Amino acid sequence: MRRSPRLLLGLAAAAVAFAAADTYVVVLALPEMMSSTGIPIDQLQRAAPIVSGFLLGYVAMLPLIGRIADLRGRVPVLVAALVIFALGSLVTALAYDLPSMVAGRFLQGLGGGGLVPATLALVADLYPVERRGVPLGIVSAVQELGSVVGPLFGALVISVADWRAIFMINLAVGLVLAAAIRTLPSQGAARPVKPPGGWDWGSPLLLTLTLGFGGLVFIQPARLVTDLTWGELFLPFAGESRWLTPVGAVAIVAALLFLVRSATASRPMVDLATWSRVAGEADLRGALLLAVALGGVILAFATADPAIQVFSERGLVYLLISAVASAAFVGHLRRAEAPLIPRGALREVPAWGAIVVSFFIGAALIAALIDIPIFARTTTYRTSQVMAALVLVRFLVALPIGAILGGYLTKTRGAGVVTAAGMALSATGFALMSRWGFDSLENPSSNIALVICGFGFGLALAPVNAAILAHTESDVHGLSSAMVVVARMVGMLVGISALTTIGLRRYYAEQDSLGTVSQICGEPRICDAYRELQKAAGVAQEQTVFFGAAICAAIAGVTALIVFRRAATRAISGHQTLRPLG
Repeated sequence: MRRSPRLLLGLAAAAVAFAAADTYVVVLALPEMMSSTGIPIDQLQRAAPIVSGFLLGYVAMLPLIGRIADLRGRVPVLVAALVIFALGSLVTALAYDLPSMVAGRFLQGLGGGGLVPATLALVADLYPVERRGVPLGIVSAVQELGSVVGPLFGALVISVADWRAIFMINLAVGLVLAAAIRTLPSQGAARPVKPPGGWDWGSPLLLTLTLGFGGLVFIQPARLVTDLTWGELFLPFAGESRWLTPVGAVAIVAALLFLVRSATASRPMVDLATWSRVAGEADLRGALLLAVALGGVILAFATADPAIQVFSERGLVYLLISAVASAAFVGHLRRAEAPLIPRGALREVPAWGAIVVSFFIGAALIAALIDIPIFARTTTYRTSQVMAALVLVRFLVALPIGAILGGYLTKTRGAGVVTAAGMALSATGFALMSRWGFDSLENPSSNIALVICGFGFGLALAPVNAAILAHTESDVHGLSSAMVVVARMVGMLVGISALTTIGLRRYYAEQDSLGTVSQICGEPRICDAYRELQKAAGVAQEQTVFFGAAICAAIAGVTALIVFRRAATRAISGHQTLRPLG
């Protein structure tokens, strides 16, 4: 028998929504987070690792986590992902410098990203093909709802408390959800056979020492540090690192002993031996090669300023590393006996087609997420970043509504038709945006473009997931769901690069046609007339980006019609089977 299906899926969906909200919560908290690490507010690019660190954790290890969910079970991965997310929240809340904050955000991304493929695969385990549309739509809806709730949640907490309170709340919610999923009773399932030996009391003790002394390293209470006796425990043996102190040494030794205990005890608190074995079975080597390849793409594009750069200053180096790792990964897939992506796992057209469609959806979606606020700051809301960001909310609110309807339509309509209809709406919305002028956002009609564009993206989410789940075996559903998410994220990074390139070309062309400052102003100094022309060039740049996004959305829709032409999302596919959940 399966675990309480609706309750289990509800808890998993709540976890996905909360982790998604954390993705966007940094939007408003970032200035205060920068100040706490000593980064001036006018040096925003130095804080890029706070964002790219989260993305790196979210995307790079996603295929491995999805594969482990296939081998180890959905529930254990959900619980582990929530614990890692909670740990990352704790590290972020206590962070004292940029490296510690990036480490915390990386762990948050690792845990938050791992929730998505496990939850999508859980839907496939619990529902037959013809009934998956609505639950997939609901999961997609709550995930996108997080993008709306995240900034509002961050604003609410910051208005009454310090930014660290956001991540302490994340810690509490993550642990509560992990405990709730872990303790959810099985209906009629046999209890697992416990290995011989008593409970390992050493592991909780070592973990307590690790967290306690590690917390002292992070916090460094002033009363202890300045005390003549206790203060010696916080003096470094060498250098200036907080970890090269007696307190830091105890935390490190306790952490190492905890890992050893977890790997050797008969009934450990954390079954590290089993997790290590499963990671090996999932092809850890191949996963690391793919992680390096994806990490290179993330670092090349995510650390760039989308308004003025195609990729970061070290972008070419990162892309070269990514290319080498990609070639090594392809070679590894051919040689390995049990590769990360099993041979033939994505052989059916709707399966690999879903990955291609997801890539182009991401390439179009990023234009809305990045360039709508940029357009708003360039035109109507020049002095208010918050008001510019709120323009995007009109787009984001329509996403979950479209996701639920898309899931419902997938029950009775083909995945290709529903996806194409959604992308047609999004392309139309972008086409309308490409005609926006300097004062368009002051006109209520601008909401039409924002709403239909967001609604269209939502409409396409469930059918894409339904198609790949219907045309892959149940023992690779976690991996296949992860690949869809990875494709969309990579599409977003590549898309913003390509669209920024064509947008900047339009901007420079407009700049070249302006003439000199002296010709326009009658003197060598810049005047208001020249500034207005520069702003018009910026508007032309954004118009070009929106038009390019419309083309990407159209490509996604046409591709979906082709590759999902025979997608069996409305009838039970003969090769679908149920598997135990944990």
